[in-house]
Amino acid sequence: MNTKTCPKCQAKWIDGQHYWFTGVVGSEADLAGLVCDKLGNDQCINPARGTKHNGDTWEKRLGELEVLQDRMTNEN
Repeated sequence: MNTKTCPKCQAKWIDGQHYWFTGVVGSEADLAGLVCDKLGNDQCINPARGTKHNGDTWEKRLGELEVLQDRMTNEN
């Protein structure tokens, strides 16, 4: 088994697959959008960091929450 740990954020890869801290299979694109693209540096080992990807971002999540809030407000 080949394991790698990012020295910057401690993200883990086992046999080339990223896993979240919870043990759930992760997405390198989501990790890049949520962490690496904003906080990563040359120590970051995520191959998706700094690339054009469709990963999740905090801005995207905030937009989804705002849509839900609008729906809830308009239903009442």
